[in-house]
Amino acid sequence: MTANNQLVTAIIQARMQSTRLPQKSLLPLAGKPLLAHVIERAKAISTVNTVVLAIPDDSENDSLVTIAQQSHVAVFRGSMHNVLERFYMAYRRCGGSYIVRITADNPFTDAAYASIVIDTAIKLNADLCAAKNLPLGTGVEVIKAQALERAYTQSTQPHHFEHVTPYIKENPDTFAIHYFDVPLYNPFSKLRLTVDTQEDYTLAKHLYDALYTGTVFSLEDVIKYLEKNPALVSINATVQQKSMTSHE
Repeated sequence: MTANNQLVTAIIQARMQSTRLPQKSLLPLAGKPLLAHVIERAKAISTVNTVVLAIPDDSENDSLVTIAQQSHVAVFRGSMHNVLERFYMAYRRCGGSYIVRITADNPFTDAAYASIVIDTAIKLNADLCAAKNLPLGTGVEVIKAQALERAYTQSTQPHHFEHVTPYIKENPDTFAIHYFDVPLYNPFSKLRLTVDTQEDYTLAKHLYDALYTGTVFSLEDVIKYLEKNPALVSINATVQQKSMTSHE
């Protein structure tokens, strides 16, 4: 339990059919699949009660079930392309007053900052909460269960279903949305720590080979290492992030 005895569920959304870097969840980082590290980091968030992997129900994604089982987390299987439905149904299966949204292409999700966002969301009774000054790929979104249900029942546009939170973000007058800055020293304003492309994976592999020793390392550890090796930041500096209004 966290503040005010609220149950918090972390849902990791994953699929093998990535368009820019197919089967990236299986790519090795320091001897383990990328997805195993994402799960390890979700489990390291002290204020999370339950972690569930939400994946499509086709056979191509069966290998992700094995990783989840080895990591001792629950699995929910649902629609491939309607990610909002898959995410919502995973919540309905596993419960929770607040839901932490984690994507499987983020093996640098920071547990300490995620806990800060969760505690802030609960304290402020926010429908959607996130730290806005973290490098891409290191933060989470925290969604109140009732807001997720409204997004599921009221969304209408294709991009609402390809992602999870666009409907909430597009309606700030009817949802309590809270973005805030966390204390963070980061001299790399454009630092990109997600894995969408081969360039992203190359950087991630460098960092994991250098920093992973069997336990989760922090964002501060990454920044300290990059200060000593600043050329690494340029590896994926030109990658363009997809818009949240895009859909497949």
